[in-house]
Amino acid sequence: MERSFDLVVVGTGVTSAVASRCREAGWTVAVVDSRPFGGTCALRGCVPKKILVGAAEAIHHARNMATIGVPAAQLTIDWPALMSFKRSMIDATPQRTEEAWGKLGIEQFHGRARFVDSATLAVGDDRLIGRRVLIAAGAMPAPLKFRGADRLATSEDFLNLDRVPARIVFVGGGYISFEFAHVAARAGANVTILHRGARPLEGFDPDLVDLLVHRTRELGIRVELDLEVLDLDSGGGGLVVHGVQRGAERHFEADMAVHGAGRVPELDDLDLDRAGVKRHQRGVIVNEYLQSVSNPVVYAGGDAAASGPPLTPKADHDSGVLVGNLLEGNHRTVNYEGIASTVFTTPPLASAGLTENAARAAGLKFRTSRQDTSGWFNSRRVGETASGFKVLIEEGTGRILGAHLLGPNADEVINLFAIAIRLRIPANDLKEVLFAYPTYGSDIRFML
Repeated sequence: MERSFDLVVVGTGVTSAVASRCREAGWTVAVVDSRPFGGTCALRGCVPKKILVGAAEAIHHARNMATIGVPAAQLTIDWPALMSFKRSMIDATPQRTEEAWGKLGIEQFHGRARFVDSATLAVGDDRLIGRRVLIAAGAMPAPLKFRGADRLATSEDFLNLDRVPARIVFVGGGYISFEFAHVAARAGANVTILHRGARPLEGFDPDLVDLLVHRTRELGIRVELDLEVLDLDSGGGGLVVHGVQRGAERHFEADMAVHGAGRVPELDDLDLDRAGVKRHQRGVIVNEYLQSVSNPVVYAGGDAAASGPPLTPKADHDSGVLVGNLLEGNHRTVNYEGIASTVFTTPPLASAGLTENAARAAGLKFRTSRQDTSGWFNSRRVGETASGFKVLIEEGTGRILGAHLLGPNADEVINLFAIAIRLRIPANDLKEVLFAYPTYGSDIRFML
């Protein structure tokens, strides 16, 4: 059946909020997804992950304080109970999403979408013709070329485990590997991270990453660097990961091996060439209005657009820009300045703004305020031994260019720096804020 709509949205994650806004404005709207409605963040990423991280944080804090008055060093995670709680919060999301869109009159299609011409998408036997098409299809695990890569579990598999395997190997040294490794270790697993480069978490400050890697190893997690995985096969009742590290062969036995080597936009099966939509590895090539540079009918946002970092706040920002441009004509441009990002390890690693290398590459003159804060009150009172910061302040203007934090509540404190960076609040003005004391936020004035 052939149907025409003002807007066809491919994907049902964060950026698909555009569908509701356009429908409320009177547009006819269709949404398409081959998976349960709700998107990666709500169903397979941020939200369920943070539930598991919350349990790991509780274990971490209790064990840290075992020698300072909280004798709970043997506290463990009841994994089945935790998973039951996670499912109670997550499993109803697709139904709630469909019901909300149904009440608005948004047409919903389940299945794989593919372009058949510049403005028409095929979904099974249906043909959806869009006056505008929004690609918001999210991301998927990056294809890996070594033998046996198809044996790797995904992050979604990990988030739905009924029990935690005794031995887990994470292939890759990014967000997924470190966050899930910290959860799995607190749940009693023997955990190894294999990373092909010299330093994991490459988008974060290298000095703070080094501190986190040291702390990660202290927790009993093996972190193997400069190791290229060559093969994954069965052996000894489980799996064996084969690799080479600085010329030497290495072998790692596991009950589960998880893909943590990055994600890419899920665009390959959309037949973008049929629509004349140009793309590269990072996504659909868009202009400053998030419109395809090669097909004016098509827009893209979130992970599907080759602009900005692949983060949920970016996708949310994109949705606002897209709503304005679709309903009122192209006039809103994206602005990702100061966007905050966190690796939800325990303790967390957080960043906003520019790294030192990026600031130097931009020709900026700045001073760097940095310190190991493991001896500060707010670290010592919770028994945390790994904490520190680095803040970049522009010479002359006093503008904060970047902030990088490791330690308790770094994932919350970074948002205060993100405000200052985005609104261009000078460091001296931020020092004048009367924070509640003693809080983690009140430490900011000592970082500037």
